[in-house]
Amino acid sequence: MPESVTLSAAREVVDAARAKADEIGVPMNIAVVDEGNNLTAFARMDGAFSQSIDTSLMKAMTAPSYGIPTGDIAAGIDLKLAIATQGKRINLPGGLPIIVDGHVIGGIGVGSGTGEQDRQVANAALASLAGAKRFG
Repeated sequence: MPESVTLSAAREVVDAARAKADEIGVPMNIAVVDEGNNLTAFARMDGAFSQSIDTSLMKAMTAPSYGIPTGDIAAGIDLKLAIATQGKRINLPGGLPIIVDGHVIGGIGVGSGTGEQDRQVANAALASLAGAKRFG
């Protein structure tokens, strides 16, 4: 079992996310972090909203911190989380933890579409990693 997302795996995840974004016709910002929330790979597709650069990274960092998809953090807690971290953790949909064999090894954050599109692209990206948990 891998302990962390490697650069090679992060690139695979980014490539899979880009392919799904192309398929649905929505350019995205895609961030992948390791288990320590260190940025491992990033891509801004041509035409993706520049304002979503920061939010894609924050989503990627939030999801593995809690082990659940962003957008699924309970109401009220999400606001306290944002305040306590000075906006570094957010609850916008599109962030997924990367979980292999029950262990969080990193996270992916996608932004520039609707919340549903962002989550769809992130989930498709997880399919590129053998054994990674997927979220509906």
